[in-house]
Amino acid sequence: MEVDLDLVGLRYNTAAAVFFIPYSLGQVPSNVLLKFFRPSRWLPIIMVIWGLIMTLMCLVKTYQGLVAARFFLGLAESGLFPGVAYYLSFWYPRAARARRFALFISGAIVGGAFSGLLAFGIEKMEGIGGLRGWQWIFCLEGLATLLVAIASYFLMYDYPETASFLTETERSYLIQLMRNDSLGLATHYHWRFVVQALTDYKIYLQFFLYIGVVIPSYGITLFTPTIIKDLGFSATNAQLLSVPPFVISSIVTILFGFWSDKYQIRGPYVITGCLVGLVGYAMLYTQTSPGIGYIGSILVAVGVFPCVPIDLAWISSNAGGDIKRGVAIAMVNGFGNLGG
Repeated sequence: MEVDLDLVGLRYNTAAAVFFIPYSLGQVPSNVLLKFFRPSRWLPIIMVIWGLIMTLMCLVKTYQGLVAARFFLGLAESGLFPGVAYYLSFWYPRAARARRFALFISGAIVGGAFSGLLAFGIEKMEGIGGLRGWQWIFCLEGLATLLVAIASYFLMYDYPETASFLTETERSYLIQLMRNDSLGLATHYHWRFVVQALTDYKIYLQFFLYIGVVIPSYGITLFTPTIIKDLGFSATNAQLLSVPPFVISSIVTILFGFWSDKYQIRGPYVITGCLVGLVGYAMLYTQTSPGIGYIGSILVAVGVFPCVPIDLAWISSNAGGDIKRGVAIAMVNGFGNLGG
């Protein structure tokens, strides 16, 4: 791709970075629109849009086209992560959200574990249909997104009140549970709730905490194969060895989510994860031994990834009513992802 699209100098970095600008800025409007259009419609719609963009990126011929596609891809994809977190808060009380967020994010972690291997395999399709290997990666991953989006349109339910898979007893219990969990909190839309979120200093404190978690998590996500390769392993072995840190960290993420809900505390788990990640990065920075360095990469993943769902649950539990909560999640996650 670097040769085909003339990605010389900082062009590759620019194309990668431009994604995060609309991705960060689009999250607050997306969560507000999710409340208007219903989750079962809004989330599949934005998935279809970014699936189409991803698929058509296989037709990009120039650097300028790649930058434009990455910009609109970031805009379309901006609503998914905060939207799913917001959506889960409609179904689960505050005391049970960390484990659900952890299960959701662990899926993304596992996906990251195998994405490199998948891309390595897809690149072997070089020349089929007149497309290069990197073009097949965009095409097939975009088509997979489209299939999931179409299925989501038919399989998603908006709220407990309208979920047909629940029995009347289950529906009544869940509705009452959520009402008890949100006594005195607004569930309707009003612009003042958006303003309340935008002017709440506690949300900005959470933003600084979150960006401190996101930056090291992006670092290990994007550069694990490179880090492992620099430790002296071959490129193929580096791809294979990049899987265990993500798989182990996904398990620890789920455990942290369950423990956080069980004991009803968030901060100590975030602090613990950050300290473990700090030890891992220190090992990577100071050690040249492949074995110790590899253990360091595992500690980084095990430390930083569990902090993300715990912090999101922390934000979701303390933000307030529906609209303010949705805006708060989007603000913290959106601006925090500028760290990418």
